[in-house]
Amino acid sequence: MVISSQEAVNQLKKGKAVAIPTETVYGLAASAFNLSAIESIFEIKGRPSDNPLIVHINSIEQLNLLVKDVSDEARTLIQAFWPGPLTLLFPKKDEVLDKITAGLPNVAVRMPEHPIALEIIQETGPLVAPSANRSGSPSPTRVEHVLSDYNGFIPVVDGGKCQVGIESTVLSLLHEPITILRPGKISKEHIEFVLHKPVEVATMKESHEKVMSPGMKYTHYSPKAKVRWMNTLELEGEFDKKSLYLHVFGSFNSEHHKGFNRDFNHFSRELFDQFRKADEQGFPEIAIEPFRNEDHEMASALLNRIQKAMGV
Repeated sequence: MVISSQEAVNQLKKGKAVAIPTETVYGLAASAFNLSAIESIFEIKGRPSDNPLIVHINSIEQLNLLVKDVSDEARTLIQAFWPGPLTLLFPKKDEVLDKITAGLPNVAVRMPEHPIALEIIQETGPLVAPSANRSGSPSPTRVEHVLSDYNGFIPVVDGGKCQVGIESTVLSLLHEPITILRPGKISKEHIEFVLHKPVEVATMKESHEKVMSPGMKYTHYSPKAKVRWMNTLELEGEFDKKSLYLHVFGSFNSEHHKGFNRDFNHFSRELFDQFRKADEQGFPEIAIEPFRNEDHEMASALLNRIQKAMGV
C-alpha cells in the first residue's frame, strides 16, 4: 500500500512501521524511542537481534538527543557530508534503547539526503530505518521492491528510484585508527581528504568476527540466483544464455546482458535492481565482469555488496 508522507507521519507516531525513501535505499522506519515499534522491525524483516540499527535524524538538535559527545572530527565530517550517505558511530546516551545498538555502548546515526525522509523525520523525531527488505535479500531501491517483498502489507511512501542504490558508508571515530566498518558512496579517499589523515577499512574477516555496526556480519543483498564473476571464456565473448551478464566496462545490452560502460554510479544505482530482475526472469546465475578497487571511488563499496551477495 502506497501512502502519503503525512499518513506516514501519522502511522509512525502511532508506533507503526512504514517504509520510507532515502537516497541510498528504502528504509523500514519506526520511532527510535518506541521499543515495541523497534521490535516489530526485527520481526517484520526477520533481522537477527545482534544486528544494530542506524538512527536517522534531520538536525543536529536531534543528534544531541542521542549521543553523549560529538568530536571535532565528527563535526568536520558532518559539515562535509550531511545530509548524505555517511553513518557515524557515537557514544550513546542512556536514553537510546539497547535494542537499537544490540547492547553496544555506541549508536550509529546518519542524516539522509532525501527531501521526503527529512520532512517525515522533522515531524516524527529520530527514526530507525534499516533497509526495507526481507533480511538477507537485495535491498529495495524502488517502491515496487517494497510492495513485492511484503505483498503490499507494509505501507510505503513513494520517493522514486533511489539515487545512490547501496547503503551508506559506516565510519567509526571511536578509536584510532578511524575505520570504515561498511564501505559506501562516501569513500576512504573522500574521508581522508576531509580529515587530512589516513583511514582504515575493516576486512571481511573482521566484519564476521564482531558486529560493531549494521551490515557487517551477516550475508546480505543475496538474490536467489547465484552471483559470480565472469570466467575467462565469458570475458572473451563466449556466453551461456542461462546467465544474466552485468558488464561493468562494456556497453552491450540485450535480454541477457546489461552494460554500464564504466559508469560506476549507474552500476551502483542498478545493482540491486538487476539482482531482483534476475530472480523475476528466472535466471539461475548472475555473472559480473570483474573490476578492482582502483577502478573507481565506488568500487570498494560495490565489491563489498557483491562479495556479500556471493556469501563471502
